[in-house]
Amino acid sequence: MSAADTVSLTTMVVLIMLTLAMLIAVIRVVIGPTLADRVLALDLLTVLAMGFVGAIAIRTGLTLYLDIAISLALLGFLATVAFARYMLSRLRDEESLP
Repeated sequence: MSAADTVSLTTMVVLIMLTLAMLIAVIRVVIGPTLADRVLALDLLTVLAMGFVGAIAIRTGLTLYLDIAISLALLGFLATVAFARYMLSRLRDEESLP
C-alpha cells in the first residue's frame, strides 16, 4: 500500500466520521430543548464543517480549501457572538418584566 493510498483511505474514513457527527449535530439543532443547546450545536456544525473542508483539502491537495476553512471559522465566530448578544438581550428583557 503506497502513501497516496493510505492518505486516500484515511481521508475517506475521516469524511465519513465527520458526516455522521454532522448528522448528530443537526438532530441536536432540531430537538434541542433550549436556545443555548441549539446555538452550541450550530457552533459544533461550524467546527465540523471546517474539519470537513480541511479533509477535502488534504484529499485533493488544493490549498484553496484552507482559505475557505478560515473564512468559515470567522463566520462561525461572528455567528456565535451574535447569538450570545441576542441571548443576553433576551435575558435582560425578561428581568425587566414585572
